[in-house]
Amino acid sequence: MGWRKKMETRNLTLLLDFYELTMANGFLQESPGKIGYFDLYFRKVPDQGGVVVYTGLAQVIKYLDNLNFTDSDIEYLRSLDTFDDKFLDYLKNFEFKCDVWSMKEGTPAFPNEPLITVRGPILQVQLLETMLLNIVNHESLIATKARRVCMIAHGRPVMEFGSRRAQGADAATYGARAAVIGGCLGTANVLSAKQFGLKPLGTMAHSWVQSFESEQDAFAAWMRVYPHNCLLLVDTYDVLKSGVPHAIEIFKQLQAQGINGPFGIRIDSGDITYLTKQARKMLDQAGFTNAKITISNALDEDVIQNVLEEGAQIDSFGVGEKLITAASDPVLSGVYKLVAVQEDGQLIPKIKLSNTVEKTTIPGFKHPYRMYDEDGKARGDLLLLASEKIRQNSKIYNSDPNKTIQTRRLKKWQLKPLHQQIYAAGKLVYQQPATLAVKDYSQEKISELPEACLRLKNPDIYDVFWSKQVRQLRTKMIDEFTN
Repeated sequence: MGWRKKMETRNLTLLLDFYELTMANGFLQESPGKIGYFDLYFRKVPDQGGVVVYTGLAQVIKYLDNLNFTDSDIEYLRSLDTFDDKFLDYLKNFEFKCDVWSMKEGTPAFPNEPLITVRGPILQVQLLETMLLNIVNHESLIATKARRVCMIAHGRPVMEFGSRRAQGADAATYGARAAVIGGCLGTANVLSAKQFGLKPLGTMAHSWVQSFESEQDAFAAWMRVYPHNCLLLVDTYDVLKSGVPHAIEIFKQLQAQGINGPFGIRIDSGDITYLTKQARKMLDQAGFTNAKITISNALDEDVIQNVLEEGAQIDSFGVGEKLITAASDPVLSGVYKLVAVQEDGQLIPKIKLSNTVEKTTIPGFKHPYRMYDEDGKARGDLLLLASEKIRQNSKIYNSDPNKTIQTRRLKKWQLKPLHQQIYAAGKLVYQQPATLAVKDYSQEKISELPEACLRLKNPDIYDVFWSKQVRQLRTKMIDEFTN
């Protein structure tokens, strides 16, 4: 019990970059009353895809609710001989006072639009950078990978099997949750299943079969323990010469006892296309047309697409290392940037310039909206300054400089806000839904998007527009700093 309690109550407040502390110390001395506005967003979609599944808000809330500097933290920081006593006292008596807006967890999102906006004392909002990025970058990355894998499975269940290859316990546990939000049926990770109300999945490993005198003995023992859930791993020795025939024997014995399933086999190695075709024939010839075939062997969306195109006979997939690590493109380019400050009641936009358009920030306090046509289909997103109201037929500007058509008129489409307020003056004002409800919401919102932007290969670029005021503000500030 002791280790579990320790895992559940660990304090992550010091999981931040040292420069956040040095800046916060400086802010307290030089700008104690200044309010900062930060946007958290990403710059590109992994795997050259069209959409990111925003995930991690539940853990962000848990982190913010538990922000506190312990006596041990203060003692350690004091030992560094870097921070003055006033700052250390501020941290010792830390009280979160920020406003936070966020997209709902599971929302399909696009580059350069704020997933999260934080407003508050500038030293506080600066301290949040590392942990917010750590959570959102990781979980959104895994959920996005899971969406790709599940999409190419064409309705066949996908199970998350990656914990043993994940990069640490948190990556396994929160990654499993993110994978389910991205579309997976459930996870083999029991801790994640317990914590987040997920479906734990899995049966046996090769060690079960190896531990018996024979494969027949191993399968018979499993049948006695789990007669009503008999899924047998058939590739320990030889799939077609022993594994499948011995599985069929077990299924017949169960049938003779009046138990008609569910029956199934799992193949974890070998030529998946050939083996599943042959196994399907053998099962069907024996009368077990309803027996399911599951595969699990270093799978990702490309492997799954290839074997299905080759005619592999597969009912479900167990996907592990390439999902839980997002191996094909293992980084989401999330950033956390200052976009405005407020002093003496005056809002002052801020910009970060770069030689590239991609890294030049969008200044100002903004909120994103999704534009829907009369059929309920999303037609694009729109960034507005928080202070502005836009009229129908207003000119809006495409944020992608590579688009041929740079301007449009806002049609009679419904604008739905993507931001919800999560915290007001440090108090939680949002009810976070359960994980499976987040999954349902995500799938609903993905179904509203144009199919062309959901393709895995060469997707269309979804339109993100700026209002005239957003565009003029950015252009003006670029001119001010470059001329």
